[in-house]
Amino acid sequence: MTEWQKSAWRDKPRVQMPDYTDAAALRSVEGRLAKYPPLVFAGEARRLKRELAAASRGEAFVLQGGDCAEAFDQFSADAIRDTFKVMLQMAMVLTYGAKVPVVKIGRMAGQFAKPRSAPVEVKDGVELPSYRGDIINELPFTSEARLPDPEKMLQAYTQAAATLNLLRAFSTGGYADVHQVHAWTLGFTESEKAAQYRELAGRISDTLDFMKAAGLESDTNHNLRTVEFYTSHESLLLEYEEALCRLDSTSGKWLAGSGHMIWIGDRTRQPDGAHVEFARGVLNPVGLKCGPSLTADDLKTLMARLNPENEEGRLTLIARFGAGKAAEHLPRLIEAVREEGANVTWVCDPMHGNTVKSASGYKTRPFEAVLREVRDFFAVHKAEGTVPGGVHFEMTGQDVTECTGGVYAVSDENLSDRYHTACDPRLNASQSLELAFLVAEELTAHRDGRAVAAG
Repeated sequence: MTEWQKSAWRDKPRVQMPDYTDAAALRSVEGRLAKYPPLVFAGEARRLKRELAAASRGEAFVLQGGDCAEAFDQFSADAIRDTFKVMLQMAMVLTYGAKVPVVKIGRMAGQFAKPRSAPVEVKDGVELPSYRGDIINELPFTSEARLPDPEKMLQAYTQAAATLNLLRAFSTGGYADVHQVHAWTLGFTESEKAAQYRELAGRISDTLDFMKAAGLESDTNHNLRTVEFYTSHESLLLEYEEALCRLDSTSGKWLAGSGHMIWIGDRTRQPDGAHVEFARGVLNPVGLKCGPSLTADDLKTLMARLNPENEEGRLTLIARFGAGKAAEHLPRLIEAVREEGANVTWVCDPMHGNTVKSASGYKTRPFEAVLREVRDFFAVHKAEGTVPGGVHFEMTGQDVTECTGGVYAVSDENLSDRYHTACDPRLNASQSLELAFLVAEELTAHRDGRAVAAG
């Protein structure tokens, strides 16, 4: 395979990307971005890779979550804080269930572009380009709004930098104190509707009380007050990705400076396509969305392209089939990995295969379908003797009504109350935390099952 160049993707077939009409404006934006500082650093990406390697062995568990697509008009410190807060709560519950560290990765500070099922949208006989995320164009259905604008990449960079700055402050400034996080969680379980999770919350309280009695106070133990928090996004807009690519002086390898982890979507994983070509050359951990149409042969080709040195922690396979379909598709992909002797981290995305249109006309995701796919994922890995390495959710810390179900029973009729997403429906704060409790039960059962088998 020829030596990789960060611009080599331009000679490959490209899909799900805009055609900019003003080439000079595009070149100007790319040139300016190329001079900006990277948003993340190579040492951080290498550390995440080590943690993902641990998850592939069952020595850690991945929690990846955040917005379906970040929006410029919904950007605020409160929104960042609320999503970060819920992810900390989820991570604490999952840590207790798995009895291993939880790797926290936000779909944040870069998740601005979205693939679409069709390149155009038609309303009342008028055809316009589809909305592809705020980094590319705008949601209003007008010719001007839907025209791809390269200047939006600069606004996306600025918002990503501000988001990362706040996340780093929250991670190290005491906001992530383990006792504070658990106090928030107790507030959820004290609700009568969440009574079934009270026992687990009580066991976590007992553990923290024991640690305090043993002298492990958060004010004297740095590890109880801080967390490592990483960012990730789908590397869809390759002009933006290339402009932020930087040469790491330590290793001599190229870093995708736009985020700690990038992933390739189910619509852009063509083995000879532009997105695979770009991702194969960067040192960051790379995710690959695996849907029902992915063949075993294509998976083998993609693993060889994206991880030719078979490095642990380099490649995360994100399974997204839909409730009731994992048993059909996941075993054949696990077998392909086994046949190649490939090192991968398996993560479950139970969101993207479970999107339906409600009777009220809103796009939604039933909580029970999301949970069922998670349980299917664990069941297949148990049967195959492989490691379920993590979960990947579209969620928010806001009190939205976009997914139906959960302890507070969002119904079709409730969807219009607080339906704020511009793209796909997200779990709200209480649904996210409830799901963490239920996944913790699966983790505990899986861990106990492995212990029995080992014994």
